[in-house]
Amino acid sequence: MILRPKPAPRHYATLAGAPSTAPLATVPAWLRRATADAQSLAGKGAGPNALEDVALAAGAAIGALDAVVRRHERWAGAWRQRLALAAAAATAKQAGRVEDENALRDAVLLTRPGDFLSVGPAGSMLLAWRRLAARPAEELLTKRSLAAILEEFGYARDDEAVSDLVDELLQLAANAGTVETLVGAFAAAEIYGFGRTVGAWLADALLAQRLGWAHAVPLLGAEKALGVGKGRPRRPATADQAAGAETEADLAKSLLAAQARAALRAIDLSAEIERRADRLLAVAPKLRAKAADAVVDKLLSDDAIVASEKIAGMSDRGLRRLFDRLVELGAVRELSGRPTFRIYGL
Repeated sequence: MILRPKPAPRHYATLAGAPSTAPLATVPAWLRRATADAQSLAGKGAGPNALEDVALAAGAAIGALDAVVRRHERWAGAWRQRLALAAAAATAKQAGRVEDENALRDAVLLTRPGDFLSVGPAGSMLLAWRRLAARPAEELLTKRSLAAILEEFGYARDDEAVSDLVDELLQLAANAGTVETLVGAFAAAEIYGFGRTVGAWLADALLAQRLGWAHAVPLLGAEKALGVGKGRPRRPATADQAAGAETEADLAKSLLAAQARAALRAIDLSAEIERRADRLLAVAPKLRAKAADAVVDKLLSDDAIVASEKIAGMSDRGLRRLFDRLVELGAVRELSGRPTFRIYGL
């Protein structure tokens, strides 16, 4: 069940290039309480109505997130990419990697475009989550897209498995309900030996398509409680293993509770990004550098950009001076903490 609040009409009246006039996204106290309660209900042994209660909380949280997505703010790209970075850091850690968000950002931004092998295994995970955030939602579950993200997550190419997976996801999207689609995404990933990292990616893509979003919002990858990792193909369980195994209802409750938490976390981040974006847009008219508008657009659409970014009409020296000015005005931050190879973002 998805409860979808109607966004206020003024959300669509924001002038391009002007700071947003919409109020910062806030989560009502009752929804935070409901999400916390959903977490406690997600454990084994909860009452017979627990699944329905958790589903209601998740539906309300996704409905609140839907209102943010449908505002189509200029800073939405930076927001989604910041969520992608958090998802990549969590999944890299679950896979036994040591790279944190800063190291992942370096791996991707300081590598020449197209040099896939140089980003390393953890960096390629970030590429997969960035793909989820940047590509149109309708293109995410194609054979070409899934083959690419499976490679980025470190799996060997298997065209037959990809083809079967696409068919199963299409069936899910066409015939399953909201809860069944969420559980089915993880089940499909497990059946084909792709683990919960891929299940989280697929679930986020399916949610975006189900709600008609132009782009997916990376949510479940950052949920450490899901224990996302590479995973292995499913093997038949013994009777003893089956008796202690997680039931489908237990899995559904844990995934719904995680989805509710992730939605609230995304809404909270949107409020922070909006504040930073409004500051950048407020100082933008003071910028006299050529191609300053292009730099502002880039900052609003991505997690971060390097000081050596190639931007038409802007020299390397001019770009560095512009970033210095933006930092001085409090409109952007230098994210690396280094004197060289600097990286800037909201």
